[in-house]
Amino acid sequence: MGLFERLKKKPAVPPPPPPKPAQDSEDVSVYSHMRVEVTTKDGQMLFVAKLMCPQRHTAELHQYSEADVPLLKDCSESEALPVHIRGYHDRLRKAVYMEGFISPMPRHIWLVSHLYVARVGNDRAFFRLDTDLPASISKFSGRSAGDFPCRLLNISVGGACVASEQRYWEGDKFLLSVKLLEDRETSIMYCQVLRVVEKEDAPFEYGCQFLELNDADQDKITENIFAAQLKSRSAPK
Repeated sequence: MGLFERLKKKPAVPPPPPPKPAQDSEDVSVYSHMRVEVTTKDGQMLFVAKLMCPQRHTAELHQYSEADVPLLKDCSESEALPVHIRGYHDRLRKAVYMEGFISPMPRHIWLVSHLYVARVGNDRAFFRLDTDLPASISKFSGRSAGDFPCRLLNISVGGACVASEQRYWEGDKFLLSVKLLEDRETSIMYCQVLRVVEKEDAPFEYGCQFLELNDADQDKITENIFAAQLKSRSAPK
């Protein structure tokens, strides 16, 4: 019996959603183009998507990757799978936790029914992938100008943490170049240092946010992060 068969609700029509928490009714909205992460109820990653066409209790999820989702290969249009959906509200800078039931549509689009906001949190930006990859920093002026190697420790759609022997300061800006996957193009992000962590007998660690990213840049980074995340989850332990 496949995962979907074990998780799907019977009958196929899901029950009505719980009422929305009162605190979420005014100050948080689910909007088109919100980047979301979709997982099963027990926390297994399914896919990353762009939430589109939100209505009162429905929406569409457009996958960033056109690859088939292994856990959902047996899913049919008549069945609805209960899922957790986590988005990040760019304006409020808060994580939005939603629940609903998904069923497949053509072209790697999923219909969400019985969608509701479960809670809103002050969590940091999601899609954060832990890594240990070679990268480089290019700073064009001021202190520590030049090209220097570094290590990418983690990355999200909004920023990254890097380790470097080179000294930088809060507010410094530079280009960060890294190849998240061997078969993908090198990602180049314009960054600003928000946090400096000094460790004894260890490289400096820098928490950085990305600057001047348009929607296409953010979509590309999100897709690369998701592809790298899937690869890391499927790697043998």
